[in-house]
Amino acid sequence: MSRNPAPAGAGTMANSKNTMVNLKLRSSYWIVDEDGNIIIGKGRAQILENIERTGSINQAAKVMKMSYKGVWSKIKATEKHLQENIVHADRKAGSRLTRQGKQLLEQYKKLEKKCMTSDDKIFSKIFK
Repeated sequence: MSRNPAPAGAGTMANSKNTMVNLKLRSSYWIVDEDGNIIIGKGRAQILENIERTGSINQAAKVMKMSYKGVWSKIKATEKHLQENIVHADRKAGSRLTRQGKQLLEQYKKLEKKCMTSDDKIFSKIFK
């Protein structure tokens, strides 16, 4: 799972030599439980997207250069915290997101987009 933050904005600042330096804001967002355990973040969202796209946990793991066990354990950790299944795995029919899994992914993407837009505005006001 990649935890590289995504760029959310750009700005400039003068250094000690009074030369303008271009800056970018990079932000990452995680939804956690009361103990700080990750429910979903960029990496888990990518896992869910890849499962939906490939129809396979194993293929999603390969696409992400992760082990099957690593992907499976992240899915199970999220399901444990939410107390519901987010992925339905069937050996014959493959894997797919449950209604709850699709909703979680959709809500996370919406939140991330709104947060990045807000972060960009704040950053631009501070680093003009």
